[in-house]
Order: sequence, then structure tokens, then C-alpha cells
Amino acid sequence: MINLEKITGIAWLYLKEVIAPGDVVIDATAGNGNDTVFLAELIGENGQVFAFDIQDEALKITKEKLKKASFDQRVTLICDSHEYVAKYVRTPIKAAVFNLGYLPGGDKNIITKPQSTIKALAACYNLLKPGGVITLTVYVGHTGGDEERVFIEQYLQEIPDREGFVIKHDYLNRPNTYPKLYLLGKRRNIV
Repeated sequence: MINLEKITGIAWLYLKEVIAPGDVVIDATAGNGNDTVFLAELIGENGQVFAFDIQDEALKITKEKLKKASFDQRVTLICDSHEYVAKYVRTPIKAAVFNLGYLPGGDKNIITKPQSTIKALAACYNLLKPGGVITLTVYVGHTGGDEERVFIEQYLQEIPDREGFVIKHDYLNRPNTYPKLYLLGKRRNIV
């Protein structure tokens, strides 16, 4: 069951509407593997998930969750920065997921950086099929988080309306340090 009280639950609703069995998708920040497992379930036996993380520990956790769910054959785990997406993925994708910040339970000094995130986001958008979607959950309550949010918003505002759309979800009744969700979609019929 999807938890709508969490911003990631709202991201999952969008992903569930877009992704179908057989699709190719990217988890740009594997982290603790929750999004990777969710994506692997949505793409079915004939789809493919490419999951990136720079931390071996994150990929180890993700691999265990995938094995437990019997989804390990559907996922390619890549120990590299998401900024190198284009080096590993050349197939058009239906969706990409970003959870930015640091590995929950891990070293809070190892965080996603604006420059590499923008490179990864641009690469994913270039690979995105019409009708596809990219979700970005941006955690801003840590050092560097709000800086990354600013870079992301600047990038997203430059997406031409005729080719894509951008939606921002934010909590109105919670502190500004709560995560923000951005949805970047590629129009089905580019004007």
C-alpha cells in the first residue's frame, strides 16, 4: 500500500500510472533499495531497471532486498555516479527516480551534489520516452540540500513547455526542511 503521508508515496503514484511491464527505467539513487524494488515489480519479468549508487553499502542493501523479492534478475546494479547514466544506458526509458541527499542510516557527509545531479537529470530526460516521467525527491534538511534544490529548480524552469511539464509538490503545513517532490514529464505529443 502506498503511503500518501510520505512524499515518496506520491512519487510512487505517478510512477505506477506511467510504468508498464517490459519498460526500461532508472533508479538514479538506489540508496536502501526501496524504489529499486518498487520499480522492479512494475516493469515485470521482461523489463529492466538500472540502479545507480556510489556507495557499495547501498548496493549491497539493495541487492539483498531484490533477492528477497526474487527481482534480482530484472535489475542491473551500477556502482558509479548517476552523472554517468549515458555511459551505461542507451535504451529509451519510461521513467527515472531520484531520491537526493544522503543514504538513510549512512554517512551524512556523502551527499548528492548539484552538478552531478543536473548531469544525471539531463541524461535521463534525453533518454525519456514521450509520456515518460522523472520523479525527484529533494531532501533539503541537511547541509547542501537546499543548494541542490535551487539548482534543480533552475534547470526544471528551463524545460520548454512545448516538450515537457514540471510539477512541484510541497507540504504547506510542515517546516521548510521537509522534502520537496518534482515531477518532470515528457509530453506525448510534442508541440
